[in-house]
Formats: sequence, C-alpha cells, structure tokens
Amino acid sequence: MTAAFSDMGGVRVLLASQPAQDAVAVSAAKARNEQLTKPPGALGRLEDLAIWYAGWRGTDRPAICAPQVIVFAGNHGVAAQGVSAFPPEVTEQMVLNFQQGGAAINQLARTFGAKLDVHALSLDRPTADFTQSPAMSEADFIEALHAGWAAVDDSTDVLITGEMGIGNTTSAAALACALLGGEAADWTGRGTGVDDAGLATKTRVVAQGVAMHGGQGDGLDMLRRLGGREMAAMAGAMIRARQLRIPVMLDGFICTAAALALAKTQPGALDHCMAGHLSAEGAHGRVLEAIDKAPLVSLGLRLGEASGAALSLGVLQGAVACLSGMATFAEAGVSGS
Repeated sequence: MTAAFSDMGGVRVLLASQPAQDAVAVSAAKARNEQLTKPPGALGRLEDLAIWYAGWRGTDRPAICAPQVIVFAGNHGVAAQGVSAFPPEVTEQMVLNFQQGGAAINQLARTFGAKLDVHALSLDRPTADFTQSPAMSEADFIEALHAGWAAVDDSTDVLITGEMGIGNTTSAAALACALLGGEAADWTGRGTGVDDAGLATKTRVVAQGVAMHGGQGDGLDMLRRLGGREMAAMAGAMIRARQLRIPVMLDGFICTAAALALAKTQPGALDHCMAGHLSAEGAHGRVLEAIDKAPLVSLGLRLGEASGAALSLGVLQGAVACLSGMATFAEAGVSGS
C-alpha cells in the first residue's frame, strides 16, 4: 500500500492522528481474565501482556496466527571512521546469509512460526558521514520510511522489526544522546566488539555528530540527521503497524533508538509497542526507561537482527494462548472465589 505521507510534515500529521486501543476489547479481556481458572494475578505479566494485545486486535479472545519479522539492512558512511570491528562489506554478506536461511533470526523465526522478510536498502549507497553532514536528505529519509511502511503485510497480527548495518550502533548512540542528553560516553558501547581504541574513536564520532546536529528539530529530524536507512525503515514499519492496529515487539538498542525518535516526535506513538528484550548493549536499558517500556526477557543478547524480539514472541504467544484458551470457572465447573 502507498504510504500516507510524502514529506516529513505528512509523517508528523499521521503520527498525531494514529488509532488507539479498542477500549471495549480491553474491558472485555480484563473481565475474561478475571474469570479464568487460576488465582487472580497468578500469571503475572502474562495477564497484562495478553490484555494489551487484545486491545490492539479488538477482541477479548485474540489469536496469533501470522507473526511477521522484517529485517532491514543499510550501510553507514560513518563506518569509514573505524567505529566497527567489521568492514561495511559484512552488511551485504549477512543479507545473503539471511536470504539463505543461515542466520540466528532464521532459526528463531522458524521456531515461533513467523514469516521472515529481508529488505536491503541501497547498500551500494551508504548514508553520509553524520560528522560532516546529515546522514540522509529528506528525500532519502522519506524513501526509507516508505520502504518500512510497504514491508508490513496487512495480514500480520504481530510485527517484529530488526536490522543489519555495520556502524549502526554508532548511529543509535548518537541518536539517543541527541534526544535524551548526557555525554557521548554514556550512550556509546562496544557494539560488534571494538577494542579500547575503537571505543574511543566511536565515542569521539558520536560526540561530533551530536555537536553538529543536536537540538535541530524533533525526533524525526534527529533520525534523518543521525540515523540510517534501516533505522528509518523500522520507524516506517512501526507507523504502518499502528495504522493497522498491529502490536509491535521491539528488538534491541538500534531498534529501540529508532522507536525513540517516534516517541520524541509524538507522545503515545509507541503505545502499540512492547519491549521484547533487554540487550547487553549498555545504553539499551536507559532508552527503554526513557520510553517507559519494561523488557519481557533479558538474556544478554547483543546480536540485533530481531533475535531478542523473536524470542519474546514465544512469551507473547503463551500469554495470548492462556487468555483465549483457558476455561473460565463457569466453563470448567470449578468453584471460584
């Protein structure tokens, strides 16, 4: 479907008019949950998770039948400054690995019954080095948002977005620093495993980028100036999911930084999103706190490519199955309290 915006102003208008949860479905799901054959609150966060999901799907007995994982890949001009332990060529090589079914996300998507789509975004045309100029022109930024919007299958009932892009933890750190404040070192981690010298270079690059672009607009502006095509595409997919009332499970630091840009543009923009996991990238937890999202799992992952969120899909599936499939006290002939 053609995106409902042609420029950044149009994106802002769209974000300001996004649909909300179905309040009737939320109320009905809460009422059903109270009658299930278990002590009140016995399923902990699973109960709140299932009710949240039901509200977005508009029914008190939802089912997850068509989960979709989308991995977007983009190259970053800032990678030329040596901010990663791997060369930019790895982005394209990993895309091929995804397409051939050899990556971790292929195994996880298959395990939880999710459709996996991979979109390489102009890998032969890296973004600009954000220490020299904005990473993307407005036209390139809108093109990437459109790519994300168009990648969402209308039949999807839960969406997971992931990324691949050498240099993108640097972009995520710069974006988080620009939007949340603090020093570059507060947000900059080792990413793919850079040594001490590489970390110092990466921190310097983040500081330079924030000094050049910080304060020049809202979250969308910062995403254009400091982000990557894959980050913009994830944001576009999140916006499209909201239009379709599709719940979104957020992945790691880079995905969450892209989501942060939406939250800093329009309050409530992430109401349809849940934090899938807490990664080992140190700044991820602070971004989650900033967007008020508690992660579902914390397993020390730092892989990206939607792996942590794909694992959390199993938690969501379990929560929804309990809400929709368990018997009520009346149905089971069990005496309630």
